[in-house]
Amino acid sequence: MGLSKKDILIKGIIKENPVLVLVLGLCPALAVSTQAENAIGMGLATTFVLLGSNVVISLLRNIIPGRTRIPCYIVLIASFTVLAKMAIEAYAYTLYQSLGIFLPLIAVNCIIFARAEMFASKHSVLDSIMDALGSGIGFTLALLAIASVREILGSGTWFGLEIPWLVNNNAMIFTLAPGGFIVFACLLALVNKLMKDRRVKREHNCVGCPAAEACGKTMHRRAGDEGHEV
Repeated sequence: MGLSKKDILIKGIIKENPVLVLVLGLCPALAVSTQAENAIGMGLATTFVLLGSNVVISLLRNIIPGRTRIPCYIVLIASFTVLAKMAIEAYAYTLYQSLGIFLPLIAVNCIIFARAEMFASKHSVLDSIMDALGSGIGFTLALLAIASVREILGSGTWFGLEIPWLVNNNAMIFTLAPGGFIVFACLLALVNKLMKDRRVKREHNCVGCPAAEACGKTMHRRAGDEGHEV
């Protein structure tokens, strides 16, 4: 039985977050995450390309020959990247300048190729839309988390708004490459710890276990034999 639309959406945001779980797309994630505004811009642009390419690839999945699927994916993804680049250049030129070379490099982002090859080419249009939205939102949230920490600690601002005390007592290292790796490593460790704890808790949960009833009866009998109240 396949996943529901909601599960597909949530999977890309949490369980298969492109940056903090699958560790994909680190080049733009670390390069443009010095400011929260840049992170939002890159995330939205990537989500647009993901959505457009997933929809078209899903529509053409039975038409595109298997041997030429990669070149076809490249052409489609590059086309949507150009559209995103032109739109940002026209309507948000400051953001366009801030993103620089990393905006056209969305065309070779491994996140988009992964979703095209692993999901869109095998599923319906609606499922592919939910998958693209989930991965895009997950990517955007991961960038925003990294950028928020780096901007607050490195510049003493958030979305350009000055934060008292921090604005005059910031750590410039967080605006540089080493700071990006430090923040990413800390967030990655935190996510791994939370997901590990959740897996352990789920593994020790008796709900759904075929032996739960027998196990419960055994514990009940032992408690009675030892003279405990049950």
